[in-house]
Amino acid sequence: MDQLIVTVIAPDKPGQVERIASCIANHGGNWLESRMAHLAGQFAGIVRVDVPADVQGDLRSALQALSSHGIRVQFAEMGGERVSNPKPITMELVGNDRPGIVRDVTRVLSEQGVNVEQLVTNVEPAPMSSETLFRAHALLGLPENLALDALQQRLETLADELMVELKIMAEQ
Repeated sequence: MDQLIVTVIAPDKPGQVERIASCIANHGGNWLESRMAHLAGQFAGIVRVDVPADVQGDLRSALQALSSHGIRVQFAEMGGERVSNPKPITMELVGNDRPGIVRDVTRVLSEQGVNVEQLVTNVEPAPMSSETLFRAHALLGLPENLALDALQQRLETLADELMVELKIMAEQ
């Protein structure tokens, strides 16, 4: 069995996931894990599939044929496993919305060698004001050679510059 990473983007409507799942199952594939979301009328997801090597080409073709339902797919081969074992941490950020927040925070994370494992963001009206709040929740991979306190200190400096509230915590 080979593993395949399938990225899908489609208009959000009932039945899209079932079409993808049926296609995978009909070709002997096993749906191992996925992350999927609805955003602004679109559906996007990434799926890791175990598929017999001799039918992988057929599965790819069948998934590409789902374009008749508006489903676009891209494929990636499984990458090598990580050599390091990053420590999982969570980050919460809340502040007035402005362009560049994600860029500024991810720049600091990148400079520190921190991997963004998952990032969920949204904007919402602030309670009792006309301001718009930006919220972010992230799961991060802290490299073994970086102390949580050192990252916390660097992010607090940035939070002061951006005028946002930022918390990081080690996962239990």
